[in-house]
Amino acid sequence: MFPELKNDRFLRALLKEPVDTTPVWMMRQAGRYLPEYRQSRATAGDFLSLCKNDAFACEVTLQPLERYDLDAAILFSDILTVPDAMGLGLYFETGEGPKFKHVIRTAADVDALPIAKASDLDYVMKAVTTIRHALNGRVPLIGFSGSPWTLATYMVEGGSSKDFRHIKGMMYSQPEVLHALLNKLAISVTDYLNGQIKAGAQAVQIFDTWGGVLSGPMYQQFSLMYMRQIMDGLIREHEGRKIPVIMFTKNGGQWLENMAATGPDALGLDWTTDMAEARARVGDKVALQGNLDPCVLYADKEVIEREVAAVLEGFGKGSGHVFNLGHGIHQFVDPERPKYLIDAVHELSSPYHETQYDDLDALNNVE
Repeated sequence: MFPELKNDRFLRALLKEPVDTTPVWMMRQAGRYLPEYRQSRATAGDFLSLCKNDAFACEVTLQPLERYDLDAAILFSDILTVPDAMGLGLYFETGEGPKFKHVIRTAADVDALPIAKASDLDYVMKAVTTIRHALNGRVPLIGFSGSPWTLATYMVEGGSSKDFRHIKGMMYSQPEVLHALLNKLAISVTDYLNGQIKAGAQAVQIFDTWGGVLSGPMYQQFSLMYMRQIMDGLIREHEGRKIPVIMFTKNGGQWLENMAATGPDALGLDWTTDMAEARARVGDKVALQGNLDPCVLYADKEVIEREVAAVLEGFGKGSGHVFNLGHGIHQFVDPERPKYLIDAVHELSSPYHETQYDDLDALNNVE
């Protein structure tokens, strides 16, 4: 159905298979720092129109690949498409971010909330298939979703929050209500990600953006438990290939062992977690993705190359590392700077893979 994949470096690294160089992509690599993205968004009219039109979503997904030698593309969409499909009425206020017309605050609100199905988000599935064909096998396509906890924060708060007072109040005073909400979201996200995989996504990432605002016990109960539920229900092989799953909890470095135990193929790391320490703790169980501070991209070429080298050295030799930022690229970054990062990763990482890749070549020659 789809063109043959020409560069599978990203997928191989997630599965800890031999690679020639460390693969690299960037969270939010299609975004406001690119002038071509800003033009596409202006043409579409607004952010949601950009997301809900498969031609526009495809256009902006491919834009960073025209500029940079990236090893993966990521679906252009938004994590809040799921609660929008549940009827909450997503909209965006200029300068204020996402908001919902309807918020979830009571048991009755949760009871009335439908479970979203992949078919309710057909425009996303159409975009995945359109992008996969347009890539023509150049690199793999990543699908994604927000974690149940992260989605719930927006649904209960009504938008972005600094103190999470409504959802944390619910968590401590009405835990059964929050559990019911998170269960509905876990079921919805599982079907949503499986729908993306069936539509053509070759790997998926769960963004637990706000898991790090929880205490340890609360993280286990209200975030990680529902990501485990999703892991248990995901399609892990499709089109004759394994479908790697990446779990990323921002500010979650203290829980890496618990996260690895839920069954992902890789863990995303933000820049507050030391790469060498993370590999020592869980590197034999999972691949690692990350973790350059996005603010490094405000520096000059020499500094960017130095910081890239430090991350590569932290992981060390062997496969199982996907280079990425520790969170999304900032909108005010000069578009020339990411090229320094990406080129440095490919140039500086090959010595970390030489022996391993030579062995692979020898094996292939024997076969």
